[in-house]
Amino acid sequence: MNNVAPSDQPPRGSRAMRSRATSILGALLAFALASLVLACAVGSISVPLAELPAALAEILQGRVASMNATLLELRLGRACSGFATGAALALAGVMMQALVRNPLADPYVLGISSGAAVGALAALLAGAALWVVDLGALAGALGISFLLYLLARRDLGGNARGDAGGDTGTLLLTGVILASACMALVTLMLSIAPDSRLRGMVFWMIGDLSGTQWRLLPWLVLAGVLPFALLRARALNVMALHADAASTLGVATGGLRRSLFVCSGLLTASAVSTAGSIGFVGLIVPHACRYAFGPDHRVLLPAAALAGGAFLMLADTLARTVLAPQQLPVGVLTSLIGVPVFLVQLHQLRVRRP
Repeated sequence: MNNVAPSDQPPRGSRAMRSRATSILGALLAFALASLVLACAVGSISVPLAELPAALAEILQGRVASMNATLLELRLGRACSGFATGAALALAGVMMQALVRNPLADPYVLGISSGAAVGALAALLAGAALWVVDLGALAGALGISFLLYLLARRDLGGNARGDAGGDTGTLLLTGVILASACMALVTLMLSIAPDSRLRGMVFWMIGDLSGTQWRLLPWLVLAGVLPFALLRARALNVMALHADAASTLGVATGGLRRSLFVCSGLLTASAVSTAGSIGFVGLIVPHACRYAFGPDHRVLLPAAALAGGAFLMLADTLARTVLAPQQLPVGVLTSLIGVPVFLVQLHQLRVRRP
């Protein structure tokens, strides 16, 4: 007879869930690492896989002398920035969809990227240095986020007791209006920009990783937001399943909505300031992960981050090799890939709907 009390044994369902989550995240991590190796090896000049360890050793020792080490240093920094950007966009997409309770939401739905475009294009129009352009994009994104919060704070947080606010209609409409105002400013700057600067401004608007190397900001934001979001994954599950009754089930929906807004805003600002407005990553990756792995945010949040980072690395690798030595803006490829993928996902959801 088993003398161990049932309460001392973890439920079988819980063990199976943890095992499934570990398998999913392990497979996605391996896929992301394989994508990183591919991004480092493939290009207009290939680096053989067998020579990658020696080139990496040169970089770690601080003596980049060979051609392989030089190529690896350039590609590794770009790939890491691409991974952080894709992971930030996908994670922001999951959080934004949970915030507005709309599966069609993406990180750009509230106009944060439009604010970043105003700041970045203003710096490009003035002929500023690259770090000033990044700072301008970050300042524009954070400025729009702060203004949006002031205008729609009731819709986000509710009252002082932490009760939930109303629906998210005011939040969405405010974001659309602010985005329209920002795009009017963007159009004005593009119309008066000299030809020598117009191409760079258009490339920034499309989304491009060609000028990015080692960027610390998106990694810092990602490292701070992902653990914070995982701690609130159970509350997100409750709010997703019981939106109207979540507060009666012990979820502080007002604080949760505010934290979702702040975290998704920080993620979007860091991603856009790094690589411009890269579309569809924050829309199709959360949908694909939710379709493949289920709606549990304890798995969905890290899975979307890994899948989003790997997807953008692969898209950027294709963008710089398909017409090599000419490089395409990665935002063009993510849109070309994203449109048919999203239509297929939408069709599959309609077929599965009872």
